[in-house]
Amino acid sequence: MRVYYSRLGAPNREYFDARGPRIRIGRSPESDIKLDCPQIRDGEDAVVLRKTPDGWVLKVLELNYCIIGGRELCGGQTILIDKDEKADLFTYLLEFQLPTDQVTPDELIRKRLDDEMSNLMMQVHLDLLRRMDLRLGADPMRDDDESLQNLERNLDEISRVRGIDEGTHQKLGLHIAGHAVRTRILEELLETSNQSSALISTGRWRQLLTRSPSFEDELDRFARRLQDELGLAQLSTLSDKIDRVEDSFWNSWADRSQDLLTQFRVYLARRYLKKQIKDIVFGYGPLEDLVLIPSISEIMVVDAQHIYIERNGRLENSGRRFVSDEVTLAIIERIVSKVGRRIDKSKPLVDARLTDGSRVNAVIPPLAVSGPSLTIRKFPEYRPKMDDLVTSYRSLTHTAAEFLRAVVHCRKNIIISGGTGTGKTTLLNCISDYIDDRERVVTIEDTAELRLKKDHVVRLETKQANIEGAGEYSIRDLVKNSLRMRPDRIVVGECRGGEALDMLQAMNTGHDGSLTTIHANSSRDVILRLEVLVQMAAELPIESIHRQIASAVDVIVQLERLRNGRRVVSQITEVSDYDEREKRILTKDIFVLAGTESTEADYLNSLRRLSADDYEAFLSSIRAFGPEITQHVKKLRTAQQSMDFLSDLERLRICELLEFCGLGTRLVPTGCLPTFMSELIASNLIDLDSFYL
Repeated sequence: MRVYYSRLGAPNREYFDARGPRIRIGRSPESDIKLDCPQIRDGEDAVVLRKTPDGWVLKVLELNYCIIGGRELCGGQTILIDKDEKADLFTYLLEFQLPTDQVTPDELIRKRLDDEMSNLMMQVHLDLLRRMDLRLGADPMRDDDESLQNLERNLDEISRVRGIDEGTHQKLGLHIAGHAVRTRILEELLETSNQSSALISTGRWRQLLTRSPSFEDELDRFARRLQDELGLAQLSTLSDKIDRVEDSFWNSWADRSQDLLTQFRVYLARRYLKKQIKDIVFGYGPLEDLVLIPSISEIMVVDAQHIYIERNGRLENSGRRFVSDEVTLAIIERIVSKVGRRIDKSKPLVDARLTDGSRVNAVIPPLAVSGPSLTIRKFPEYRPKMDDLVTSYRSLTHTAAEFLRAVVHCRKNIIISGGTGTGKTTLLNCISDYIDDRERVVTIEDTAELRLKKDHVVRLETKQANIEGAGEYSIRDLVKNSLRMRPDRIVVGECRGGEALDMLQAMNTGHDGSLTTIHANSSRDVILRLEVLVQMAAELPIESIHRQIASAVDVIVQLERLRNGRRVVSQITEVSDYDEREKRILTKDIFVLAGTESTEADYLNSLRRLSADDYEAFLSSIRAFGPEITQHVKKLRTAQQSMDFLSDLERLRICELLEFCGLGTRLVPTGCLPTFMSELIASNLIDLDSFYL
């Protein structure tokens, strides 16, 4: 990003090249571009440019304003910067020059319209509060027909005054109408699948009371026509249908929207406006739809302008945003109040569990510097089984799954390790299916996420201290107490403190077959991590700690998330013994994740070995890189030739895509057998011949 700046009417101009993700403009000593402008407060910035995944975004600060593209922006408003854009900042002219490979024109126009729509929503919301003499953040009215009709009529009047779909706002109105149709399609998909969430509650406010029956019928017909064009009926799963809408809706909308009558477009725009404002007033704003989409496993509100999601294991910008920090804070308060918690400046951090098991973590100022932040980890209704991890998710091989089954039946102690979001809890749930139904199991967690499909399970969850600082029960307290509950196995959701010592002692004192998880980057790092955790509970010699670990832990299962978002088992390691001479723990890798092929020939072999289903999934994942790349991949798949016909850049891109999608990675046996292999074979728990197949 390069910013040219000059006084209005001045013949010469200066420029500043961005050296990082932020450019500050104003009269502060830390400003990157210092303007001698009396209208800007001394010692403060007037505007800030930030680099985001969508591009460079300009934000006007506090009481300042600027004019860009004929629009006046006031304090707190933002806009996505276009190429060759100019802005008037009081007595200065700013010109923005972006890299030529920013985004495609259609994407840029759509993001710009989304930005304008967000600013419009903020203005409409403020207009509504003034009209109805309401206070931001408070529940404004009862959920009855009279109050809701009054609210919707006020929104109609505000829309009319603001001139949506008239004159200069016509493109914006058409874009908002597109969002209305897209939302209707998604709502219909979610309704037919009976999706639910602990956050979403039914209410009269969800209905449109000022609807037009004729326009609603036309909306249904138009939405069904677009669904047919998108081919949703041919897709089997809800996630695939939603992904198709997210990827292809706007192309279909561009072809069909020009034929719509003006009155219908205005109705759609106002309909969507009413839904969004009512979501803010009564619900959870832009999070309403996200919590119901099954392919989204995590929602991360960075700040009011950036809401990220984890979809199918990959992080992406949702494109949604809150209208202001104040609204974000109000909705966070609404969410945490559902679990009987409060959040304010005296207690600016909340970590809680919803009734469906989903986790909510909220941080607000002064701890959150960039504004209120929220993380929601959704708890899926369907709990994957080991067969799903083998066939659908390709997280491990059938042989490795059979080995883990035998290890559990043989009552070996297992530690599952990995980073955040690698699937430790999911794998622990799957492994627990192998526990004998006649055994008594006690589970201990900070936040109850484990769902063991067993009858004889006692679930324990930690408790925070009350307002007087009393009544706290930690994982360590619960582990000690569980020893008096006659458990056959103890399952600890995660060891992250002094409870590691108690867990090791439990494994060493008759509670074989216990399981737990830990944060570590490799099976070798698990040993180092356990050293630190045990020393948090007691100052023991390292040698003594190593003996405890070698005696207690039998198997370490290491998880990893690949670059394409796929979660895989990367190591299965036996903790075999303690070497008295070298004073170290001996470990042995039983399975390891084979590395990705590195030569062009290896990449081509991986591509041609793909099954039909995996090949279609791969094509779907690379369509965003353009039709030429897709055609090249199809040609390489079917024609028995090298990549010589491609340019160097195309060859590099295709190899990167193949590596990114994890082709060639597979969990393979190392050839080393665990020391207890004879025990597994004698018990008919595993067949040695099939162990290497």
